[in-house]
Amino acid sequence: MDLKQLEKSINDRDLTTRLTSSSEIGSLIQGGSLKRTALEEVNNHVHTTYSFSPYEPSAAAYAAWKAGLGIVGSIDHDSIGAAQEMLEAAQNIGIASTVGFELRTSFLDTPLADRKLNNPDSIGIAYMCVHGVPKQHIATVEEFLKPVQAIRNQRNKAQVEALQALVGTFGFDLDFERDVLPLSRADKGGSVTERHILYAMANQSIAMFGKGENLVHFLKKDLGLTLAGKVQDWLLDKDNPHYAYDLLGVYKSTFLPRFFIQPSKEECLDVREVVSFANSIGAIAAYAYLGDVAESVTGDKKAEKFEDEFLEELLDLLVDIGFPAVTYMPPRNTKEQMLRLQKLARERNLMEISGVDINSSRQSMNCPELLEPTARHLVDAAWALVAHEKLASCDDTLGLFHPQNPMSGSSLDEKLKHYAALGRKMNTHDPYSLVQQF
Repeated sequence: MDLKQLEKSINDRDLTTRLTSSSEIGSLIQGGSLKRTALEEVNNHVHTTYSFSPYEPSAAAYAAWKAGLGIVGSIDHDSIGAAQEMLEAAQNIGIASTVGFELRTSFLDTPLADRKLNNPDSIGIAYMCVHGVPKQHIATVEEFLKPVQAIRNQRNKAQVEALQALVGTFGFDLDFERDVLPLSRADKGGSVTERHILYAMANQSIAMFGKGENLVHFLKKDLGLTLAGKVQDWLLDKDNPHYAYDLLGVYKSTFLPRFFIQPSKEECLDVREVVSFANSIGAIAAYAYLGDVAESVTGDKKAEKFEDEFLEELLDLLVDIGFPAVTYMPPRNTKEQMLRLQKLARERNLMEISGVDINSSRQSMNCPELLEPTARHLVDAAWALVAHEKLASCDDTLGLFHPQNPMSGSSLDEKLKHYAALGRKMNTHDPYSLVQQF
């Protein structure tokens, strides 16, 4: 099979095909016939088809390698279904990997219950990530998340019905089981998100009007939508390879607030419960800092206030709850925001983790902002995270924050420095041999 075919089959629907392709691509890399320009950049927050993304886990690992990244990390909403494949494919290809999950958690029983945290859609509900899940605990995470997925799908079905009530008169016929579920990996432990619902709507739009002028006319004249210049150009281009994702973005900004149903407390587990669970399996729970948005760097957030006015109070609460880390995305924040967060995190002995969420084919895997002086330490932290995960997969006590860690008497900075050095030395084709170096 030639490279072009391999690059297609590594994103195939069939798992065996994907992993076989990752192995064959790995052989090409090891044989020297497939090369890249290696960069210092990393990304610990790549979504896969197990939540919403154009990338199967194997394809995500390869896309990250091709982009020059040193580390790729899979993070999916309410799911860790990508983890086993990500670990195997990354090992085949020869790129360092880390796995985890993301979910909404409830702060409604905390002093910040009435605050908008990092979630634009809900008060007292916050996104958090659980990074560096040791391999032997992946199945435990799957069981932990199953009730959340089931409750979320009840809400998803109601949201599809609410959206259909809004757009049915325009010719749409949206059904959760028929149109939305097949777009997901729900049958393999994946989650279903609002993006799946809107992607189904985008697909129906294309089926009804085709791509180009007819669809743009429908959006503007029938639905009454205003299209930004570049977005209209994208949708007029019938050969646009990102067409459905661009249309999804249009629908997200317009329709999501109109059909979104607030998640229940059963779906959004109490933050203390989730942090306690993460700590019990040796994973690293991290609050996902968003920060006030004046002008969205990435263009997907409107101007709005989030945590900055009460950041010190929030971080003190995170320490009290038992969070060992915070995570943030350098492209989303100003230099001043990052410097303030970093100072406050250091004062509270919180690990800093980076990552830029990838969920669209139009996004780049790269994050050159990590190489700026204000963020470069996050690259070291990513290598420490990788070493933590691989070592803890061999021996729970080697997890960075395990109370019996041999370096438990050392400072966080000393541990991160040591683990980062180990991570960089790791054989990416045999990552668990790292335990022999410890």
